[in-house]
Amino acid sequence: ENHSWGYDRIAGALSHLGYTISDQTVGNILKRHGIVPAPERKKTTTWQAFIRAHLDVLMATDFFTTEVWTWCGLVTYYVLFFIHLGSRKVHIAGVTPHPDQMWMTQMARNVTMEDWGFLSPGQSLIHDRDAKFCPAFQHTMDGVGVRRVVLPPRSPNLNAYAEWWVRSVKEECLSRLILFGERSLRYALAEYGSHYHQERPHQGKENVVLMPAANDRQQRDSPIHCRERLGGLLKYYHREAA
Repeated sequence: ENHSWGYDRIAGALSHLGYTISDQTVGNILKRHGIVPAPERKKTTTWQAFIRAHLDVLMATDFFTTEVWTWCGLVTYYVLFFIHLGSRKVHIAGVTPHPDQMWMTQMARNVTMEDWGFLSPGQSLIHDRDAKFCPAFQHTMDGVGVRRVVLPPRSPNLNAYAEWWVRSVKEECLSRLILFGERSLRYALAEYGSHYHQERPHQGKENVVLMPAANDRQQRDSPIHCRERLGGLLKYYHREAA
């Protein structure tokens, strides 16, 4: 857990807990378990430790696809989204059936725009090696001072926060709807976004609602009401506000 701790430091911590042990014994125990000395451990950082240390400035981005009925038949739409790892806030950057270089460049400009973009200098952005994250997209991010953290090939587990959100939006919403046209897709995503941020408890955040309404102070003994979205597909139970 503490990459910079040497044998003496570990022995001192154990002594504080009531265990008398020499630094050489500490070294022998670590070696038996394949743990290298502190000078070598300082050079490496686990992915989990990196994420935990940078949660407040880390964003992740990815695509997912969904099928939409159009006048031309069934069309695959790509949804580009960004998620802030610390707060779990999700931004839908855009939807399109053709995520080409021109579209990706415009999306990069939108999300880094000074007035209303949500990516700013000093933040880090996790993304995979999908060719849709083209050189123009990368250059735009680099140009505004957003540090890109490019994942190794075939490693979706390293972008777990994004993967969890994709699973949630598909299982709870999109896979249970028949979408007719891009407009219905955008509406469904907007409704799920409001539900996700303002109404849905999050197990990864100790079952709290991420962004509850400011006036959502409930009376303990007041009647319980059900708030519905998408025709009852999404439900939120609450008491009358104080």
